[in-house]
Amino acid sequence: MSYYCQECGYKSLKWMGRCPECGAWNSFIEERDKKDKKIKDLNYEKAKIIKLSEISFESKKRLKTGLNEFDLVLGGGIVPSSLILIGGDPGIGKSTLLTQIAGLFSERGIKVVYVSAEESIEQIKLRIERLKISSNFYFISDTNLRKILESIEDVEPDILIIDSIQTVYLPELESSPGGVSQVRECANALMRVAKEKNIIVILVGHITKSGLIAGPKILEHLVDVVLYLEGERETGFRILRAVKNRFGPINEIGVFLMSERGLIPHSEYEDFFLTGGEGAISCIIEGTRPLLIEIQSLVSKSYVVYPRRTAVGFDPIRLSLLVAILEKKLGFNFRDQDIYVKIAGGLRIKDPSADLAVAVSLISNLLEKKIPSKTLFIGEIGLSGELRPVRDITLRLKEAEKKNFQKAFIPWVEELKNKEIRLEIIPCKKLSEVCRNIF
Repeated sequence: MSYYCQECGYKSLKWMGRCPECGAWNSFIEERDKKDKKIKDLNYEKAKIIKLSEISFESKKRLKTGLNEFDLVLGGGIVPSSLILIGGDPGIGKSTLLTQIAGLFSERGIKVVYVSAEESIEQIKLRIERLKISSNFYFISDTNLRKILESIEDVEPDILIIDSIQTVYLPELESSPGGVSQVRECANALMRVAKEKNIIVILVGHITKSGLIAGPKILEHLVDVVLYLEGERETGFRILRAVKNRFGPINEIGVFLMSERGLIPHSEYEDFFLTGGEGAISCIIEGTRPLLIEIQSLVSKSYVVYPRRTAVGFDPIRLSLLVAILEKKLGFNFRDQDIYVKIAGGLRIKDPSADLAVAVSLISNLLEKKIPSKTLFIGEIGLSGELRPVRDITLRLKEAEKKNFQKAFIPWVEELKNKEIRLEIIPCKKLSEVCRNIF
């Protein structure tokens, strides 16, 4: 007997209240270890050695899903024989997205088997009628993975969807569905099916409280692609983000709008994060494409001993760092002020090029002075208040130019002298230069 943490897969010989690996409380469950069978015949065949120069390889064409944002995140479509894992919060739209993909593929004559251990066939049928998509694909409502794999041999599908990997099980294992052993062995069995039978396998994975996919970490190592569907339920948009992709770029995002017809790719995604308010506009790079975002802030008198520093969609530690720079290098007083920063639209950003826009938004709110409209702010702020260059500055400026922006404050760079950009570019070396120009 062994005890496994259901959050990270850590193994212990005794029950523990808190996992030493991930810090989760009361996450250990007792599971029987799989007993190794005695090997009677040791006369194995030698492993075949192949020289790579002798292998003839034909590149396989990617399979387009019909959802352009989904294809963009995958790098242009689904690669044959790939194993894809999609995670996300409950009710965020994972099953809706996969039902749409199954319907779009079935319209083109591609065989799809949808396995749902969580929903009945009546529920799937109601969703198909609501989405108004093709229902010409196969459906299995079972949790026994051994039976499922035997059943699909009669259909020989091109795509197999498992919703979800935590609910299916192998009967030869004694642990319950969702356990570390079950998730690991089921994922291994599906990986062999994908590679040996040339079937695209898409898995749905539950996530933990911390936002990570539940089960052992080996699950994410086994698959070829890991996608996260995220967004706030109060808003209508969803963001599909790639964190692992063996066949394309990572950190690429796809933006969808949730509607009665399902998840609709948002073609004008740049405008979706611009609310038309009085915030500071910046341009970040997500994956390989630029996104125009609006940064809103609120500075108000604090009546507590320790003023609040709250950020939504922005790193709170980075916010505290920027506030310290504004106080030390520019002399602004935020000591008795509560500060709230939010990225409009609910997008979470990590690009340091948004530092300048955050700083300008804070100063504007503190001084109660408006920011000039149609003005872009791009730049990372150093500890001494200097503006540091960022990557792909030309790409960002051209994106702003398409949206009729008139002026851009950027770090000082010499490479833009010969570029054909019609924007009024104001290069600055210090944050203080930007403040003097605006305020």
